[in-house]
Amino acid sequence: MTMTEAKMMCMCFLLVQLSITFFVFMCCVGNGNARITSAFVRSEFPSVDIPIDHEVFAVPKGYNAPQQVHITQGDYDGKAVIISWVTTDEPGTSKVQYGTSDNAYDYAVEGTTTNYTFYKYQSGYIHHCLVDGLEFDTKYYYKIGTGDSSREFWFQTPPKIDPDAPYVFGIIGDLGQTYNSLSTLEHYMHSGGQTILFVGDLSYADRYQYNDVGVRWDTWGQFIEQSAAYQPWIWSAGNHEIEYMPYMGEVVPFKSYLYRFPTPYEASKSSSPLWYAIRRASAHIIVLSSYSPFVTYTPQWLWLAEEFKRVDREKTPWLIVLMHVPIYNSNEAHFMEGESMRAAFESWFILNKVDVVFAGHVHAYERSYRISNIHYCVSSGDPYPVPDKSAPIYLTVGDGGNQEGLAGRFRDPQPDYSAFREASYGHSTLEIKNRTHAFYHWNRNDDGKQVPTDSFVLYNQYWASNEGSWTQKKHHLGDLFGWTAPY
Repeated sequence: MTMTEAKMMCMCFLLVQLSITFFVFMCCVGNGNARITSAFVRSEFPSVDIPIDHEVFAVPKGYNAPQQVHITQGDYDGKAVIISWVTTDEPGTSKVQYGTSDNAYDYAVEGTTTNYTFYKYQSGYIHHCLVDGLEFDTKYYYKIGTGDSSREFWFQTPPKIDPDAPYVFGIIGDLGQTYNSLSTLEHYMHSGGQTILFVGDLSYADRYQYNDVGVRWDTWGQFIEQSAAYQPWIWSAGNHEIEYMPYMGEVVPFKSYLYRFPTPYEASKSSSPLWYAIRRASAHIIVLSSYSPFVTYTPQWLWLAEEFKRVDREKTPWLIVLMHVPIYNSNEAHFMEGESMRAAFESWFILNKVDVVFAGHVHAYERSYRISNIHYCVSSGDPYPVPDKSAPIYLTVGDGGNQEGLAGRFRDPQPDYSAFREASYGHSTLEIKNRTHAFYHWNRNDDGKQVPTDSFVLYNQYWASNEGSWTQKKHHLGDLFGWTAPY
């Protein structure tokens, strides 16, 4: 054998070894053995609420000027918005003037006014106005208030319902009103997101007592106005919205939340504003209430059974579910709290090929593989989650920035179903490209800077169900080998 032939054989042998090593490595990843618990340690702002006199809570100048302005979708398909605001000096007008040109308001519609008390706190005058009959994919300008105290804003309606309509959703949960909350909101506002899917726990006003509860609802309303006055926030309620405080004589659950944040629940034939559905662009979004009855034959259970029948994947291929309590969570905080809802609804999620389930509650970030535990029962069956290509991805995004701080204690070892987890503040975006795939990103707030940390390509369960499975790889390997992990 010549020296050249020997070298060639040696190189071939090395290539075979590398190929075998790479194959084994990728198989290990595909079987979930490359699960990641991030070692990142947050070193930024303390988890304390921003002082009330901070500029971010500044109320607009002028007598009875509208404040705390926010909008949400007002119908089933995205051709309406509900515009809400507060006045404090007197009720004033609930009229909204609007049009498609700046400073030219060709239309007007009258809303309603309400208020409430909480302990001895008296709310301002809360206005809600439904603006409907809008055109798709159109920028509208609107004006509220009168005289020198009037204020002007704008919003963009979504594209018409279409399976290939691109759209960018932001996902935020457990926001609160700390400096970390401000960092999250400011980062989101530069993300290109067009509508926020909010997974519960808004103001954390319930961490205060007596009149300060209402005051902190007011500051939070002013805090989110910089975004919520210009694009819809799709609301879901969390435990911090319950506000059951019998020592103050307050025993009506969700009182402040329901007065302040309307939802278009009647458009989806729901009997409660706490659970409802909307369609927007190419997505069908179902909002569930973790703190309302949901077992068999309850109103929420009956409604969801009917709502799944209304889903048309030929028109809205992306099926998204929002809830507050995650049904898969490997953090010590709130571990297993979502088990009862998992038992009630997980089989429905799989049967209907839900693409992704967003939850909050746990103050950390976590992403699952496609898994299910539908064969388990108390007397028989597999007791552990197993790979299931028909299952959704479960994403916990309760990392908005509230004053309770981060949930830094993950269970060890990391479960097989958990793909990536990190205890940091941040926000997510879901960028739908067409009927077959979307890009998902989770962005960490790293010392006040937005840092892309977890991302993958999400393949649609209805149109591209053969693309995604448990055996897909994570973004870290994608960075190494030049591709982004698909699911």
